[in-house]
Amino acid sequence: MHEQIVDKMLSAAKKAGADGTDITFISGGGTDVQIRLGKVESAERAEDYQMGLRVFCGKQTATISTSQIDDDNITKLAERAVAMAKAAPEDPYARLATADEQARELPDIELCDHTNFSTDQLTDMARSCEDAALSVSGITNSDGASASQNLTDILIATSTGFNASYQRSSFGFSAVVIAEKDGQMERDYDYSSAVFASDLDMPEVIGKEAARRTLARLGARKPVTGSFPILYDKRVSRSLAGHFASATNGAAIARGTSFLKDSMGEKIASAAITMIDDPLRPRGFGTCLFDGETLPVSRQTMIDKGVLQGWFLDLATAAQLGLSPTGHASRSLSGPPSPSPSNLFIEDGAATLEELIKDIENGFYVTELMGSSVSLTTGDYSRGAAGFWIENGEITWPAAEATIAGNLKDMFMSLTPANDSDKRQSLSAPSLRVDAMMVAGS
Repeated sequence: MHEQIVDKMLSAAKKAGADGTDITFISGGGTDVQIRLGKVESAERAEDYQMGLRVFCGKQTATISTSQIDDDNITKLAERAVAMAKAAPEDPYARLATADEQARELPDIELCDHTNFSTDQLTDMARSCEDAALSVSGITNSDGASASQNLTDILIATSTGFNASYQRSSFGFSAVVIAEKDGQMERDYDYSSAVFASDLDMPEVIGKEAARRTLARLGARKPVTGSFPILYDKRVSRSLAGHFASATNGAAIARGTSFLKDSMGEKIASAAITMIDDPLRPRGFGTCLFDGETLPVSRQTMIDKGVLQGWFLDLATAAQLGLSPTGHASRSLSGPPSPSPSNLFIEDGAATLEELIKDIENGFYVTELMGSSVSLTTGDYSRGAAGFWIENGEITWPAAEATIAGNLKDMFMSLTPANDSDKRQSLSAPSLRVDAMMVAGS
Protein backbone atom coordinates (compact mmCIF):
# COMPACT_ATOMS: atom_id res chain seq x y z
CA MET A 1 0.00 0.00 0.00
CA HIS A 2 2.73 2.48 0.98
CA GLU A 3 4.69 1.77 -2.20
CA GLN A 4 1.63 2.46 -4.33
CA ILE A 5 0.94 5.75 -2.56
CA VAL A 6 4.55 6.86 -2.99
CA ASP A 7 4.54 5.96 -6.69
CA LYS A 8 1.33 7.95 -7.20
CA MET A 9 2.81 10.97 -5.44
CA LEU A 10 6.03 10.87 -7.49
CA SER A 11 3.99 10.71 -10.69
CA ALA A 12 1.65 13.49 -9.55
CA ALA A 13 4.57 15.79 -8.69
CA LYS A 14 6.21 15.21 -12.08
CA LYS A 15 2.92 15.84 -13.86
CA ALA A 16 2.45 19.07 -11.87
CA GLY A 17 5.80 20.36 -13.13
CA ALA A 18 8.38 19.33 -10.53
CA ASP A 19 11.92 18.75 -11.79
CA GLY A 20 12.74 16.62 -8.77
CA THR A 21 10.88 15.11 -5.83
CA ASP A 22 11.51 13.27 -2.61
CA ILE A 23 8.92 11.74 -0.31
CA THR A 24 9.11 10.69 3.31
CA PHE A 25 6.36 8.37 4.50
CA ILE A 26 6.08 7.55 8.19
CA SER A 27 3.48 5.21 9.61
CA GLY A 28 3.07 3.15 12.72
CA GLY A 29 1.24 2.62 15.93
CA GLY A 30 1.70 2.45 19.64
CA THR A 31 0.03 1.76 22.96
CA ASP A 32 0.46 3.86 26.09
CA VAL A 33 -0.90 3.08 29.55
CA GLN A 34 -0.97 5.61 32.41
CA ILE A 35 -1.76 4.59 35.98
CA ARG A 36 -1.78 6.27 39.37
CA LEU A 37 -2.04 4.56 42.75
CA GLY A 38 -2.72 1.27 41.03
CA LYS A 39 -5.66 2.51 38.96
CA VAL A 40 -5.58 2.93 35.20
CA GLU A 41 -6.05 6.58 34.27
CA SER A 42 -5.71 6.10 30.52
CA ALA A 43 -4.99 3.38 27.99
CA GLU A 44 -4.53 4.68 24.47
CA ARG A 45 -3.81 3.04 21.16
CA ALA A 46 -2.76 5.32 18.32
CA GLU A 47 -2.14 4.48 14.67
CA ASP A 48 -1.02 7.16 12.30
CA TYR A 49 0.56 7.82 8.94
CA GLN A 50 1.94 11.01 7.48
CA MET A 51 3.71 11.93 4.28
CA GLY A 52 6.12 14.73 3.56
CA LEU A 53 6.63 15.92 -0.02
CA ARG A 54 9.53 18.08 -1.20
CA VAL A 55 9.60 19.32 -4.77
CA PHE A 56 12.19 21.17 -6.84
CA CYS A 57 11.54 23.54 -9.70
CA GLY A 58 15.03 24.43 -10.79
CA LYS A 59 16.68 25.91 -7.69
CA GLN A 60 13.34 26.71 -6.10
CA THR A 61 11.96 24.25 -3.57
CA ALA A 62 9.02 23.74 -1.23
CA THR A 63 8.01 21.16 1.35
CA ILE A 64 4.50 20.18 2.37
CA SER A 65 3.03 17.39 4.54
CA THR A 66 -0.31 15.63 4.85
CA SER A 67 -2.12 12.71 6.43
CA GLN A 68 -4.75 12.66 3.69
CA ILE A 69 -3.47 10.33 1.00
CA ASP A 70 -6.46 9.55 -1.19
CA ASP A 71 -5.93 9.92 -4.95
CA ASP A 72 -7.66 13.28 -5.21
CA ASN A 73 -5.65 14.81 -2.38
CA ILE A 74 -2.40 13.43 -3.76
CA THR A 75 -2.98 15.36 -7.00
CA LYS A 76 -3.93 18.55 -5.17
CA LEU A 77 -0.97 18.27 -2.80
CA ALA A 78 1.49 17.90 -5.68
CA GLU A 79 0.02 20.88 -7.50
CA ARG A 80 0.10 23.00 -4.33
CA ALA A 81 3.71 22.06 -3.59
CA VAL A 82 4.84 22.96 -7.12
CA ALA A 83 3.01 26.30 -6.93
CA MET A 84 4.72 27.03 -3.60
CA ALA A 85 8.13 26.14 -5.04
CA LYS A 86 7.67 28.46 -8.02
CA ALA A 87 6.86 31.30 -5.62
CA ALA A 88 9.86 30.60 -3.38
CA PRO A 89 13.28 32.27 -3.72
CA GLU A 90 16.07 30.27 -5.28
CA ASP A 91 18.23 28.20 -2.95
CA PRO A 92 21.62 27.56 -4.60
CA TYR A 93 22.49 24.76 -2.17
CA ALA A 94 19.34 22.64 -1.91
CA ARG A 95 19.27 19.54 -4.10
CA LEU A 96 18.50 15.83 -4.21
CA ALA A 97 21.23 13.25 -3.83
CA THR A 98 22.35 11.83 -7.15
CA ALA A 99 22.02 8.13 -7.90
CA ASP A 100 25.78 7.76 -7.40
CA GLU A 101 25.60 9.34 -3.95
CA GLN A 102 22.68 7.31 -2.66
CA ALA A 103 23.01 4.30 -0.37
CA ARG A 104 23.07 1.15 -2.48
CA GLU A 105 23.65 -1.72 -0.06
CA LEU A 106 21.70 -1.30 3.16
CA PRO A 107 23.30 -2.70 6.32
CA ASP A 108 21.67 -5.53 8.25
CA ILE A 109 21.23 -4.13 11.76
CA GLU A 110 18.99 -4.99 14.69
CA LEU A 111 16.66 -2.03 15.08
CA CYS A 112 13.18 -3.50 15.32
CA ASP A 113 11.67 -5.84 17.91
CA HIS A 114 8.24 -7.20 16.99
CA THR A 115 7.37 -8.11 20.58
CA ASN A 116 3.75 -7.10 21.07
CA PHE A 117 2.63 -6.52 24.64
CA SER A 118 -1.08 -6.52 25.38
CA THR A 119 -2.64 -3.58 27.18
CA ASP A 120 -2.89 -5.78 30.27
CA GLN A 121 0.82 -6.58 30.12
CA LEU A 122 1.74 -2.91 29.81
CA THR A 123 -0.57 -2.13 32.72
CA ASP A 124 1.16 -4.79 34.82
CA MET A 125 4.57 -3.26 33.99
CA ALA A 126 3.47 0.21 35.05
CA ARG A 127 1.77 -1.13 38.18
CA SER A 128 4.82 -3.20 39.18
CA CYS A 129 7.01 -0.14 38.77
CA GLU A 130 4.74 2.04 40.89
CA ASP A 131 4.11 -0.65 43.52
CA ALA A 132 7.84 -1.14 44.00
CA ALA A 133 8.30 2.59 44.58
CA LEU A 134 5.35 2.88 46.96
CA SER A 135 6.61 -0.08 49.00
CA VAL A 136 9.67 1.91 50.08
CA SER A 137 9.28 3.46 53.51
CA GLY A 138 8.98 7.25 53.32
CA ILE A 139 7.28 7.40 49.93
CA THR A 140 3.92 9.01 50.58
CA ASN A 141 2.30 9.43 47.17
CA SER A 142 2.59 8.76 43.48
CA ASP A 143 2.43 11.14 40.55
CA GLY A 144 1.86 8.18 38.27
CA ALA A 145 3.54 5.46 36.29
CA SER A 146 3.39 4.55 32.61
CA ALA A 147 4.35 1.89 30.11
CA SER A 148 4.38 2.08 26.33
CA GLN A 149 5.40 0.41 23.10
CA ASN A 150 5.69 1.78 19.56
CA LEU A 151 6.45 0.48 16.10
CA THR A 152 7.28 2.89 13.25
CA ASP A 153 7.81 2.37 9.51
CA ILE A 154 10.03 4.89 7.72
CA LEU A 155 10.15 5.05 3.92
CA ILE A 156 11.98 7.51 1.67
CA ALA A 157 11.64 7.61 -2.09
CA THR A 158 13.02 10.04 -4.67
CA SER A 159 12.56 10.83 -8.33
CA THR A 160 16.23 9.89 -8.80
CA GLY A 161 15.45 6.23 -8.17
CA PHE A 162 15.84 5.67 -4.46
CA ASN A 163 13.13 3.73 -2.62
CA ALA A 164 13.84 2.02 0.70
CA SER A 165 12.33 1.60 4.12
CA TYR A 166 12.97 0.20 7.59
CA GLN A 167 11.12 -0.32 10.86
CA ARG A 168 11.99 0.92 14.33
CA SER A 169 10.57 -0.19 17.68
CA SER A 170 10.64 1.29 21.17
CA PHE A 171 9.53 0.22 24.63
CA GLY A 172 9.60 1.93 28.00
CA PHE A 173 8.13 2.46 31.43
CA SER A 174 8.60 4.98 34.25
CA ALA A 175 7.38 6.08 37.67
CA VAL A 176 7.24 9.43 39.47
CA VAL A 177 6.76 9.37 43.25
CA ILE A 178 6.56 11.84 46.13
CA ALA A 179 7.99 11.95 49.64
CA GLU A 180 7.23 14.37 52.44
CA LYS A 181 9.15 15.26 55.60
CA ASP A 182 8.65 18.18 58.01
CA GLY A 183 6.23 19.80 55.60
CA GLN A 184 8.65 19.60 52.67
CA MET A 185 7.61 17.61 49.62
CA GLU A 186 10.00 16.25 47.01
CA ARG A 187 9.49 14.24 43.87
CA ASP A 188 11.75 12.37 41.49
CA TYR A 189 11.52 9.67 38.87
CA ASP A 190 13.27 6.88 37.08
CA TYR A 191 12.62 5.18 33.76
CA SER A 192 13.83 2.50 31.40
CA SER A 193 13.54 2.69 27.63
CA ALA A 194 15.01 0.57 24.86
CA VAL A 195 14.60 -0.39 21.23
CA PHE A 196 14.27 -4.07 22.20
CA ALA A 197 12.00 -5.15 25.04
CA SER A 198 14.64 -7.57 26.31
CA ASP A 199 16.99 -4.63 27.00
CA LEU A 200 14.63 -3.00 29.50
CA ASP A 201 15.43 -3.02 33.19
CA MET A 202 13.02 -4.75 35.54
CA PRO A 203 10.06 -2.56 36.53
CA GLU A 204 10.68 -3.27 40.22
CA VAL A 205 14.26 -2.01 39.93
CA ILE A 206 13.13 1.22 38.28
CA GLY A 207 10.42 1.76 40.89
CA LYS A 208 12.81 1.35 43.81
CA GLU A 209 15.34 3.66 42.16
CA ALA A 210 12.65 6.31 41.69
CA ALA A 211 11.89 6.00 45.42
CA ARG A 212 15.57 6.20 46.38
CA ARG A 213 16.09 9.32 44.30
CA THR A 214 13.02 10.96 45.78
CA LEU A 215 13.92 10.21 49.40
CA ALA A 216 17.48 11.43 48.86
CA ARG A 217 16.16 14.90 47.98
CA LEU A 218 14.45 15.46 51.34
CA GLY A 219 16.01 18.20 53.43
CA ALA A 220 17.56 19.98 50.45
CA ARG A 221 19.11 23.38 51.01
CA LYS A 222 20.96 25.95 48.95
CA PRO A 223 24.69 25.42 48.46
CA VAL A 224 27.18 28.15 49.18
CA THR A 225 28.23 30.56 46.43
CA GLY A 226 31.67 30.19 44.92
CA SER A 227 33.82 28.34 42.41
CA PHE A 228 33.74 24.56 42.86
CA PRO A 229 34.24 21.32 40.93
CA ILE A 230 31.02 20.15 39.30
CA LEU A 231 30.18 16.49 38.73
CA TYR A 232 27.39 15.86 36.21
CA ASP A 233 25.47 12.66 36.87
CA LYS A 234 25.10 10.54 33.73
CA ARG A 235 21.39 11.33 33.70
CA VAL A 236 22.21 14.98 32.92
CA SER A 237 25.74 14.80 31.47
CA ARG A 238 24.38 13.95 28.04
CA SER A 239 23.17 17.55 27.82
CA LEU A 240 26.83 18.53 27.40
CA ALA A 241 27.12 16.12 24.48
CA GLY A 242 24.00 17.79 23.06
CA HIS A 243 25.61 21.23 23.31
CA PHE A 244 28.61 19.91 21.40
CA ALA A 245 26.33 18.50 18.69
CA SER A 246 24.59 21.86 18.34
CA ALA A 247 27.88 23.76 18.19
CA THR A 248 29.19 21.47 15.41
CA ASN A 249 25.97 21.39 13.42
CA GLY A 250 26.74 22.32 9.82
CA ALA A 251 23.91 24.85 9.71
CA ALA A 252 25.41 26.79 12.64
CA ILE A 253 28.89 26.57 11.11
CA ALA A 254 27.65 27.81 7.72
CA ARG A 255 25.89 30.74 9.39
CA GLY A 256 28.97 31.50 11.48
CA THR A 257 26.93 31.38 14.69
CA SER A 258 28.86 28.70 16.59
CA PHE A 259 31.69 29.32 19.04
CA LEU A 260 33.46 26.34 17.41
CA LYS A 261 33.21 27.67 13.83
CA ASP A 262 36.98 28.09 13.42
CA SER A 263 38.05 25.05 15.43
CA MET A 264 38.27 22.21 12.91
CA GLY A 265 41.35 20.12 13.65
CA GLU A 266 42.01 21.97 16.90
CA LYS A 267 41.92 20.83 20.49
CA ILE A 268 38.52 21.78 21.92
CA ALA A 269 38.25 19.37 24.88
CA SER A 270 40.48 17.55 27.30
CA ALA A 271 42.48 14.62 25.95
CA ALA A 272 40.20 12.31 27.95
CA ILE A 273 37.26 13.13 25.66
CA THR A 274 36.49 11.07 22.57
CA MET A 275 33.04 11.49 21.04
CA ILE A 276 31.59 9.18 18.43
CA ASP A 277 28.47 9.23 16.29
CA ASP A 278 27.38 5.74 15.30
CA PRO A 279 24.24 5.35 13.14
CA LEU A 280 25.04 1.64 12.73
CA ARG A 281 24.88 0.66 16.40
CA PRO A 282 22.56 -2.34 16.84
CA ARG A 283 19.45 -1.56 18.90
CA GLY A 284 20.20 2.16 19.01
CA PHE A 285 17.42 4.73 19.16
CA GLY A 286 19.22 6.79 16.51
CA THR A 287 20.21 3.85 14.30
CA CYS A 288 19.30 4.18 10.62
CA LEU A 289 20.09 2.41 7.34
CA PHE A 290 20.49 5.65 5.37
CA ASP A 291 20.21 9.31 6.21
CA GLY A 292 17.28 11.64 5.53
CA GLU A 293 18.63 12.44 2.06
CA THR A 294 19.24 8.77 1.12
CA LEU A 295 23.02 8.93 1.63
CA PRO A 296 24.87 6.00 3.21
CA VAL A 297 25.74 6.33 6.89
CA SER A 298 28.85 5.36 8.83
CA ARG A 299 30.38 5.47 12.29
CA GLN A 300 32.41 8.67 12.68
CA THR A 301 34.69 10.04 15.36
CA MET A 302 33.70 13.66 16.01
CA ILE A 303 36.26 14.37 18.75
CA ASP A 304 39.40 12.29 19.01
CA LYS A 305 41.21 12.70 22.33
CA GLY A 306 40.04 16.28 22.56
CA VAL A 307 40.65 17.24 18.90
CA LEU A 308 37.66 18.24 16.74
CA GLN A 309 37.46 16.00 13.68
CA GLY A 310 34.41 17.21 11.75
CA TRP A 311 30.97 18.77 11.44
CA PHE A 312 27.52 17.25 11.12
CA LEU A 313 26.68 17.93 7.47
CA ASP A 314 23.82 17.37 5.06
CA LEU A 315 23.95 18.10 1.33
CA ALA A 316 23.12 21.80 1.61
CA THR A 317 25.46 22.70 4.48
CA ALA A 318 28.26 20.67 2.92
CA ALA A 319 27.86 22.66 -0.30
CA GLN A 320 27.87 25.95 1.61
CA LEU A 321 31.12 25.00 3.34
CA GLY A 322 32.78 23.44 0.29
CA LEU A 323 32.94 20.04 2.00
CA SER A 324 31.54 16.56 1.42
CA PRO A 325 28.27 15.56 3.12
CA THR A 326 28.68 13.26 6.11
CA GLY A 327 25.36 11.39 5.96
CA HIS A 328 23.85 13.30 8.88
CA ALA A 329 20.67 14.64 7.25
CA SER A 330 17.53 14.21 9.30
CA ARG A 331 14.02 14.76 7.97
CA SER A 332 11.07 16.81 9.06
CA LEU A 333 7.87 16.04 7.20
CA SER A 334 7.02 19.71 6.91
CA GLY A 335 10.49 21.16 6.32
CA PRO A 336 13.74 20.61 4.46
CA PRO A 337 16.45 18.24 5.73
CA SER A 338 18.86 19.48 8.37
CA PRO A 339 22.04 18.04 9.94
CA SER A 340 21.63 15.97 13.09
CA PRO A 341 23.56 13.27 15.00
CA SER A 342 22.34 9.69 15.21
CA ASN A 343 23.68 7.72 18.19
CA LEU A 344 26.09 10.26 19.68
CA PHE A 345 28.09 9.35 22.76
CA ILE A 346 31.12 10.33 24.79
CA GLU A 347 33.32 7.31 25.40
CA ASP A 348 33.82 6.08 28.95
CA GLY A 349 36.89 7.08 30.89
CA ALA A 350 38.96 4.89 33.19
CA ALA A 351 37.73 6.21 36.55
CA THR A 352 34.65 5.21 38.48
CA LEU A 353 32.18 7.82 39.67
CA GLU A 354 33.46 7.33 43.22
CA GLU A 355 37.04 7.94 42.09
CA LEU A 356 36.06 11.23 40.46
CA ILE A 357 34.46 12.30 43.74
CA LYS A 358 37.05 11.17 46.26
CA ASP A 359 39.52 14.07 45.91
CA ILE A 360 36.85 16.83 45.91
CA GLU A 361 36.99 18.76 49.17
CA ASN A 362 33.89 20.82 48.31
CA GLY A 363 31.88 20.38 45.14
CA PHE A 364 28.46 19.91 43.56
CA TYR A 365 27.14 16.58 42.27
CA VAL A 366 24.41 17.67 39.81
CA THR A 367 21.56 15.24 39.18
CA GLU A 368 18.98 17.65 37.77
CA LEU A 369 19.16 20.65 35.44
CA MET A 370 16.43 23.26 35.04
CA GLY A 371 15.91 26.10 32.62
CA SER A 372 18.53 26.98 30.09
CA SER A 373 20.65 29.98 29.25
CA VAL A 374 23.24 28.57 26.88
CA SER A 375 24.67 30.66 24.04
CA LEU A 376 26.11 28.58 21.23
CA THR A 377 27.52 31.79 19.74
CA THR A 378 29.75 32.62 22.73
CA GLY A 379 29.67 29.39 24.73
CA ASP A 380 28.31 31.15 27.81
CA TYR A 381 26.51 28.64 30.02
CA SER A 382 24.10 29.06 32.93
CA ARG A 383 21.57 26.54 34.26
CA GLY A 384 19.49 25.92 37.34
CA ALA A 385 20.70 22.83 39.16
CA ALA A 386 19.92 20.45 41.99
CA GLY A 387 21.71 17.44 43.38
CA PHE A 388 24.03 16.81 46.30
CA TRP A 389 26.91 18.57 47.95
CA ILE A 390 30.26 16.83 48.07
CA GLU A 391 32.43 17.22 51.18
CA ASN A 392 35.80 15.56 51.72
CA GLY A 393 35.29 13.12 48.87
CA GLU A 394 31.81 11.98 49.86
CA ILE A 395 28.26 12.81 48.77
CA THR A 396 26.58 14.43 51.77
CA TRP A 397 23.44 16.59 51.89
CA PRO A 398 20.93 17.34 49.10
CA ALA A 399 21.38 20.71 47.38
CA ALA A 400 18.76 22.67 45.44
CA GLU A 401 17.83 26.14 44.19
CA ALA A 402 21.28 26.72 42.75
CA THR A 403 22.65 28.06 39.48
CA ILE A 404 25.83 26.78 37.85
CA ALA A 405 27.63 28.92 35.28
CA GLY A 406 30.70 28.88 33.09
CA ASN A 407 31.71 28.82 29.44
CA LEU A 408 31.48 25.70 27.30
CA LYS A 409 34.96 26.32 25.89
CA ASP A 410 36.49 26.11 29.37
CA MET A 411 34.15 23.32 30.49
CA PHE A 412 35.04 21.06 27.54
CA MET A 413 38.75 21.57 28.18
CA SER A 414 38.47 20.38 31.78
CA LEU A 415 36.13 17.40 31.36
CA THR A 416 36.97 14.06 32.95
CA PRO A 417 34.65 11.14 32.10
CA ALA A 418 33.69 8.30 34.42
CA ASN A 419 33.13 4.73 33.20
CA ASP A 420 29.36 4.47 33.76
CA SER A 421 27.59 5.43 30.51
CA ASP A 422 24.32 3.86 29.34
CA LYS A 423 24.39 3.72 25.55
CA ARG A 424 20.79 2.60 25.10
CA GLN A 425 19.80 6.22 24.39
CA SER A 426 20.59 8.06 21.16
CA LEU A 427 22.48 10.75 23.12
CA SER A 428 24.60 9.49 25.97
CA ALA A 429 27.60 10.28 28.13
CA PRO A 430 29.14 8.93 31.31
CA SER A 431 29.18 11.04 34.45
CA LEU A 432 31.43 14.03 33.73
CA ARG A 433 33.56 16.12 36.04
CA VAL A 434 34.29 19.79 35.32
CA ASP A 435 37.21 21.11 37.37
CA ALA A 436 35.62 24.45 38.30
CA MET A 437 32.40 26.36 37.68
CA MET A 438 30.62 29.12 39.49
CA VAL A 439 27.87 28.01 41.84
CA ALA A 440 25.32 30.59 42.95
CA GLY A 441 23.37 29.50 46.00
CA SER A 442 22.86 31.12 49.38
